[in-house]
Amino acid sequence: MDEVRIASDRLSVVVARHGAELQSLRWTPPAGAGGSGGDDPLELLWQAGPAWRRHAPVLFPVVGRVADDEVVVDGRRYPMGQHGFARDSDFELLEASPSRAVLRLVDDEATREHYPFPFSLVVAYDVADAAVSVRWTVSTHGGQPLPYSLGWHPAFRWPLVDGVAKTDHVVRFAEPEPDDVRGVRGGLLTEPVPTPVQGDVLPLQEGLFADDAVVMDRVRSRTVRYGAPGTPTVRLDVEGFPQLGVWSKPSGADFVCLEPWAGLASPEGWQGELRDKPYSQRVAPGEVREAACTVTVEPPA
Repeated sequence: MDEVRIASDRLSVVVARHGAELQSLRWTPPAGAGGSGGDDPLELLWQAGPAWRRHAPVLFPVVGRVADDEVVVDGRRYPMGQHGFARDSDFELLEASPSRAVLRLVDDEATREHYPFPFSLVVAYDVADAAVSVRWTVSTHGGQPLPYSLGWHPAFRWPLVDGVAKTDHVVRFAEPEPDDVRGVRGGLLTEPVPTPVQGDVLPLQEGLFADDAVVMDRVRSRTVRYGAPGTPTVRLDVEGFPQLGVWSKPSGADFVCLEPWAGLASPEGWQGELRDKPYSQRVAPGEVREAACTVTVEPPA
C-alpha cells in the first residue's frame, strides 16, 4: 500500500508512505457555506508541479540547510541534505483505519551513513469533522541523547479559491508578533531583521519571499490562520514547535507554506558538533519528545 486515505464527513486526507507526506486535503463545505464554488470538495493543499514537486514534507533530522551540507558528530563529518532524509524515505505503515493512519521510520544502514544514531520517528494522522491532527513522536533506542530538528512543510494553495487575488490573503496570528525575524541566504540563517508582520497580521505578496523564507525564531502565537475574504480559513494549532517559517518561491508560485519547526538551519558562519547546533532539540534515552499540529478548516465568514 503506497498511500492511505482517511476521512470524515468534512475532510478527505491522503497520506503517502513515502516520506509520511500529506498528499491531499479536500474539504467539503457545509451546505450554503459559499466561497468555495458550491458544495463540491475543495482541495486546499498544493498539488505539486514544476514550481515545487512536494506537498507537505516531514523535515527530520535537520530543518533547512546545515553548513557545507554536512553534520559533525564526534569530529566526523556526515553528508546531510537540506531538510534531512525523512522526506525521501519510505515509512512503515503501523496502523490504518477509516480515520487514522500511523507511520514509522527507524534507523537502518542507509540512514546511519548520514546520521549515526538509533532513532524512531512516528507520524500519526487523525481526522475528525473538519480537522486533521498530525503528531510526531521522536525517540532513541541508543544509550546517548539524540540531537535532532523536526519540522513540517505543508504548502497550501495560494489563492485558496480560484478568482480571489493572492494579495487578499493574509496570515493572522493569535497575538501580536513584534520580534525581529531571521532571513535566509544560501539556505543558512542570517542576522535578525525587522519583522514584516504588522501587529498580528502578515500580508502576503510574492515580493515577501524575494530573499527566501520569513523565519520566526521567537514566534509567540500557538494558533495561526490563513485565508482571504470569501475563502475558507485554514487554522493551524501547534504544540512543541517553537519556531515558524513562511515561504513561497522567490520567483512566484501558487502556494504558500506555513511551517511549524523545532529547530532551524545553521546560522551563517556557524561550525560545530550537531549536538551543539543552535535551536537543536534533544531526547534522552528512555524518553520521547512529541510535537503536534492540528489543521482545521473554517467556513467563510
